[in-house]
Formats: sequence, C-alpha cells, structure tokens
Amino acid sequence: MSGLSDLVGVLKAAGESTRLRLLALLADGDHSVKDLTEILDQSQPRVSRHLKLLADAGLVQRHAEGAWAYYRLAPEGQGAELARWLTARVDSTDAERRRDQERQAQLRATQQALAADYFAQVAESWDLLRTLHVPEAAVEGAVLAEMAGRSVDLLVDLGTGTGRMLEVLAPAYRRGVGVDSSREMLAVARSRLAAAGLTNAQVRLGDIAALDPAIGPADVIVIHQVLHYFDDPGRMLAQARRLLKPGGEILIVDFAPHQLEFLRADHAHRRLGLSREQMNGWASIAGLDVLAMREFPGDSKDQGLTVCLWRLQDRSRTD
Repeated sequence: MSGLSDLVGVLKAAGESTRLRLLALLADGDHSVKDLTEILDQSQPRVSRHLKLLADAGLVQRHAEGAWAYYRLAPEGQGAELARWLTARVDSTDAERRRDQERQAQLRATQQALAADYFAQVAESWDLLRTLHVPEAAVEGAVLAEMAGRSVDLLVDLGTGTGRMLEVLAPAYRRGVGVDSSREMLAVARSRLAAAGLTNAQVRLGDIAALDPAIGPADVIVIHQVLHYFDDPGRMLAQARRLLKPGGEILIVDFAPHQLEFLRADHAHRRLGLSREQMNGWASIAGLDVLAMREFPGDSKDQGLTVCLWRLQDRSRTD
C-alpha cells in the first residue's frame, strides 16, 4: 500500500482537466507527443509537462523511439488501476471529450492516408525495398518452419501487400485470405497469386485497423512487417485477436528497436521497431501468450536492422 502523501500526489496528477483528457485519449491507444499536441490544440511544452506529471505519478508509461516518445496508460500498479477507473467514468457525450475523439479520428485517418500514398508509390517495387536491409530469405524460412507439417483451414495475412506471405505459406493452409487497404498493392498481389496458380488464396480490400469479423475465425494470422506503420500496435494486435479461433496463433514479423529516423521520414514508419517488453505487454492485454521469439540480425552493419519473429497464441485455447 502507498502512503497518504503518495496517494495524494497521484490524485493531484490526475485531477486536472487537460491531464484527464490525456488519460482518456491514451485509454484509446498509444500516442506520440506530437499526436497529443495536435488533438488537444496545445503547445508541445505544455503537453509534455502534463505527460511528465502523469508519468511521475505512475498513471502513464513513456517509451522513447529515436526523436519521438510514445505514451500509453500504465499497464500495472496503483496508478494504472486509478487511470483505468477514471477513464471508464469519462462521459463520452461531454463536448470536450467528443472534440478530442473527433480530432483523434481525423489524425489517424490522415496518418493512414499518408501511409496509403506511400504504398501506392512503391507497390511495384515493394518486395525489392523489403530486401534492402532485411535477411528476408532467413525470415521467410523461419515463418515457414513455424507452420511445418501443418495444414490449417484458414490463414489470414493482415497487411498482405504484394501477397508474398500467402505465396510462401501456401503449403500450410487450405484457404488463405490477404487483407490490405492499398488497391495498388492488391493489384500486384492478385497478379502474383494468379501467376503462382494459387487458387486457394484470395486478397481483399479492407482496413486492418478496423477489421471485419466476418473474415475469420482464423487458425493462424500473419502480420508481416505491418505493426511499425501504426502508432498503436497494441490496438492493432487486439483487433487481430478477435479474428482468431480459440487457441489460434499469430505470427508477427517486425523490426527490433532501432534509431533509423529516415524510415519514419521517408518510408512512413510510425514506430522505430518493437521491443520484447512491448510485445509482451501488448499481447497480455489482448489475451495472447507469447510462445516464442527469434531475432535475425541484418546483413548490413551500417544500417544495423534486426528482424524479430514472434509466435503468439490465443489464451482461451482448450487443451
């Protein structure tokens, strides 16, 4: 139990209108300082001061990524319990709260549009771009090994891009569905799957940040080099979990934490890699267990990119 002075400090940190608005926004998912300044229409120093008070009180958690910092509600502790209790009681019809949510939705839509524009520009050369800094053959081999000897009813590839994972994993599923929000990417994917004669795989246009539950239930979901395009990968992971059968699995391929800011500036990346700690936290909140994690260091010492492969399982599995 905390002392009275500590509890008073936590209550003071939460008991201010802007800080309560921040808590409510972070209850909706991770946000950068830049995001929050735009949503609240306040200066960066002011928002940063409020966030520091909340972090010092244990109500939120800060994660630095290069020149940016992301915030989320604290995952555990008395501050986390109070933050969840408070945000659950915020009136969704309050005028200020509604404005914040509208600006939040507009910001996310803008960010997704920027990413879509980027994907449209690079669709034809996407697979080449992916090989520049990543040991792709080794990673693809490891993903295929995870499915070795299996033939699942339904495999769903979220953010399928050019359909490469559907092609690589074709021996492991009876039906494969790829989902992507880029029409240009899907045009390449359809051509690729047709050339490979994969009649048991299809791709469809869809928003992977707001998944249609009718796509599932899936035995296996693949999320290959997708989560770093989202400000809040945990929110995306929770969406994906809803498509799983009880005991279903998710295979995630993404970068380990790095400092390559040009990927954010020039290639629409929102997160500079995902850490083991972050993935464990997001998975736990989503009702998933991390069964395994492997790392694949990049070939280029100058770039220093490492790719990670996570295997997650739905916690509601029946033994």
